[in-house]
Amino acid sequence: MVDVGGKAVTYREAVAQAVVDLPQEVLAQTQGNDILAAKGPVFQTAIIAATQAAKKTWDLIPLCHPIALEKCSVDIRLEKTSAVVTATVACHHKTGVEMEALTAASVAALTIYDMCKALSHDIVIREIRLLEKTGGKSDYRAGGSPNG
Repeated sequence: MVDVGGKAVTYREAVAQAVVDLPQEVLAQTQGNDILAAKGPVFQTAIIAATQAAKKTWDLIPLCHPIALEKCSVDIRLEKTSAVVTATVACHHKTGVEMEALTAASVAALTIYDMCKALSHDIVIREIRLLEKTGGKSDYRAGGSPNG
């Protein structure tokens, strides 16, 4: 692991996103703001899975530090034929939470796939990416430059 012993504890936040393209067989099961599959409400289940994954990132990704998260929120919304997952993770710590946010978004996308695969295997997970991070040595915003 990277030595963070000399770093200051600061508030750190990261936002990550994943996009899941859904075929019509899956979209036909939309009820309100969720998809109802045989296994249950897809987005609600994906949010729980994402939160659990964010908390266990250190156990899943080698060399990640264990971090006591103070915030983990996951939003999933339908945009045309895609489910857009946005995960926001934050804490006060000596190291950032980018991996926790990316893990949350990834696991939410995988959960959507798992719950909908009985309807169709033509589901595509794409654009798993960091949207922004604040705190620590530098800030980042996708499409922009570091520190701003």
